[in-house]
Amino acid sequence: MGKRSLFILIIFALLVSGCGGDLQSNAVESNIESMPNDVPHDFNFSVKFGVNKGNEINTFEDTVTKDLIENGSATINLTLTAEEMEIIYQKMKDINILSPKQLIPETNCAVEPHEDDEWNISMNGQTITHFISGAYCEPTNDVTQFIELRNDVFRIVKSKDEYKELPPSEGGYE
Repeated sequence: MGKRSLFILIIFALLVSGCGGDLQSNAVESNIESMPNDVPHDFNFSVKFGVNKGNEINTFEDTVTKDLIENGSATINLTLTAEEMEIIYQKMKDINILSPKQLIPETNCAVEPHEDDEWNISMNGQTITHFISGAYCEPTNDVTQFIELRNDVFRIVKSKDEYKELPPSEGGYE
C-alpha cells in the first residue's frame, strides 16, 4: 500500500467516524424528545387546571380533586384503568408532549378570570412539566392541543361513577 493510498484510507476513516459520531448524537437527542410506542411502566401524570388550578387529576396518587368554588374542594380516590392510561398516553404521543412547546402567543391581549393548566408527566425516569396560561386571547396551537388533551382526560374522569357522586360546584369566578 502506497503513502497516497494510506493517506486516503486515513481520511476516509476519519470522515466515516466523524459522521457516525454526529449521527449517533442526533439520534440520542431525538430520543429525548420522542415517546416510545408502548406505555412505559413508570408512566404517570398530574394535571391541575381551572381558575386557580382548583381541579386536579393525579395518577401518581390515584386521586381527583374537584373545585367546588364557594364550597372549597373535594378529593376522591380514582384510579384510571390500563386501557384509559393507554388512550391518554397515545394522545400525549400524538402531540409529542416531550418536545419543546410554544405556550406563549405573540399578543398582549389578556382575559380575566382565566384558567391555567399545570402538567407533570413522568416516564422513563424523567419528569416533564408544562405550564399553560389561559390568560391570552389567542392561544397558540400547542396550547390548544394541551387544552384538548386535558378535556379528553377530564371526559374520562367525568364518566366515572365516583366523580358523578361529587357535589356540584356552586358560585363562580369574577
